[in-house]
Order: sequence, then structure tokens, then C-alpha cells
Amino acid sequence: MSQPVGQSGPVETMLASDAASRMFGIELLDYGAGWARVQMTVRDDMVNGHGVCHGGVIFSLADTAFACACNSWGPVTVAAGGDIVFVAPGRGSDILTAQARMRARYGRNGIYDVTVTRGEELVAEFRGRSHELGERRP
Repeated sequence: MSQPVGQSGPVETMLASDAASRMFGIELLDYGAGWARVQMTVRDDMVNGHGVCHGGVIFSLADTAFACACNSWGPVTVAAGGDIVFVAPGRGSDILTAQARMRARYGRNGIYDVTVTRGEELVAEFRGRSHELGERRP
């Protein structure tokens, strides 16, 4: 089941204070318990010296999807680690989508996989490890 984007839930509350995701133009498309989908258009200022999207920008997109998915449950949850495999380059004007899904939750920890695509083409695979701080948002 999907959460209506724009309502005041834990993900919207987190994103309202997320200056980095705003700077990258990352947009929340949809989310539900344990999953999220975000999107970003690659701008000219995101392209590196080789003419492709900087890997750190793609990592940031995946990390934002991961953050939305692991915070969808409600308690404040942070990254304990993350790894990425780049499969294909992003280029200027590309619209990249990152889809995050919970793979496991155990105690206050979780494992989430994020797939970054350009249309149907795979761009990157990210795995994030989360830790719930246990604090509830007001």
C-alpha cells in the first residue's frame, strides 16, 4: 500500500529538513512501509570531467531512497553503512529513478536494497544498512 505523498508523515517530515536532497532536486514519488521511490534529473553541474554523472550524485539519489524507505516505519532511522555498484553511467538530462525495498529488519537494524534506473536500464545497485535510534518524531 502506498502512502499519499504530501501528507505529513515521517518521510515528509524528514525530507522537509533535508537540504542535500533538495539541492540535488530529488523528488519523492511514492512510498509505503519499507519501500520508497524517488527521482532526479541529472543537471550539467552534476556531470564530472568524463562527461558522466558523478558517482557521488548517484549514491546520494540511492541514499535518499534508502532513507525514505527505512524511515517509513516511523522511528528515526539512520544509515549504518552503504555500498554501491555502478553498472551504467548517467548523463546530463537523464531522469534517474531509485526504488528502495526493505530486505530484512532485525532488532533496531535493517538491510535495504536500492535499484537506480534510467527508464528500464539499470544504472546502479545500492545496499544500505540502517539503525533505528528509537526516537519518535514530534
